[in-house]
Amino acid sequence: MKNNYKMTMYACFIGYIVQAVVNSFVPLLFVTFQTEYHIPLTQITLLITVNFVIQLVVDLLSAGFVDKIGYRASAIIAHACAGTGIFLLTLLPELFSYPFYGILLAVMVYAIGGGLIEVLISPVLEACPTDNKESAMSLLHSFYCWGCTGVVLLSTLFFALFGTSHWKILALIWVLLPTANLILFTKVPIYSLHEEGESGMMLCAGASEQAVSQWASTFAEKGLHIQKTVGDLVGPMMFSVLMGLSRLIYGKYGEKLSLDRFMKGSCVLCVASYLCISLVPVPIVGLIAFIPVPALGFLGCALCGLSVGIMWPGTFSKASAAIKRGGTVLFAMLALAGDLGCSGGPTLVGFVSSAFSGNLRLGILTAIVFPVLLFAGLCTFSRLVVKNVD
Repeated sequence: MKNNYKMTMYACFIGYIVQAVVNSFVPLLFVTFQTEYHIPLTQITLLITVNFVIQLVVDLLSAGFVDKIGYRASAIIAHACAGTGIFLLTLLPELFSYPFYGILLAVMVYAIGGGLIEVLISPVLEACPTDNKESAMSLLHSFYCWGCTGVVLLSTLFFALFGTSHWKILALIWVLLPTANLILFTKVPIYSLHEEGESGMMLCAGASEQAVSQWASTFAEKGLHIQKTVGDLVGPMMFSVLMGLSRLIYGKYGEKLSLDRFMKGSCVLCVASYLCISLVPVPIVGLIAFIPVPALGFLGCALCGLSVGIMWPGTFSKASAAIKRGGTVLFAMLALAGDLGCSGGPTLVGFVSSAFSGNLRLGILTAIVFPVLLFAGLCTFSRLVVKNVD
């Protein structure tokens, strides 16, 4: 029986890879959309906003209907929406007089799937009879990072071989992943959790992570003037690799580390990485660092990935420890707050950049507010814990 649940865990791991495709594939095409469909930066920003806002709404509503229709049915619907939305990207732009509306509609469909996956996967894994749930949960969240890495690596390889003009073929290939996992979820055993709880502190974690992640490819191409193939490999991919590495490190050595200190240190590193990215064009920065400007920009993206890795799962751990048996509602509220941040962070970057003639560095600089607020929140949380102990 226990071995059967390994298949459930595998389905959960693949589910987070599907989530990575939902959040990472289209950002690789932002510049392509701008040139092929003549879509301005403000509307590109809207694609990010709509994606995460719809995920946020789904998070909010899911607490009421997931337990009614069941985890299995919800997982099947989630993967169906994710696959259908990605598929519609290949059809709808040409069916509208203004292609942006077609892309937006496709984004709305796969965002429903992304929102459901975010709510469902963690509690499904939590319910599995594993020996070490904390390690399993940390490993689960790392699969989102490896998924992002795979999306960037395979997409970049495809674009290098066949060109970005054939991106629709690649989109159809990515549809196979949610389709296969949908079939897997029809067969694996699933337990559910008793629910009762609430969330907190996820907004800044999500915003800190996605403010750079969603714009990394565009920043490499337009901000650093790097060829797309090199830019995607060294920018978004390194971000994902180091984010996953951070989660793996804590998953392996977490019992020997202080989560509170680890998260506070990550906030400081995140602020430093934002400064590194946003100050790239300042000559004195490159002079002091003795690093070429593009390399310094990529270093900032990589450090940002390393710094934000623990923020999302770390906040999950703190919430789970503070609210016992939180179940579906807890995970839904955590996902809600996280997606609010995932929407707000990139949107702030996009709007500020647009206001300053597409200057992404200034946009990313303003997003530094999120890791600063998270650090302040952690300090406040620590003081409250000490008071309660006293």
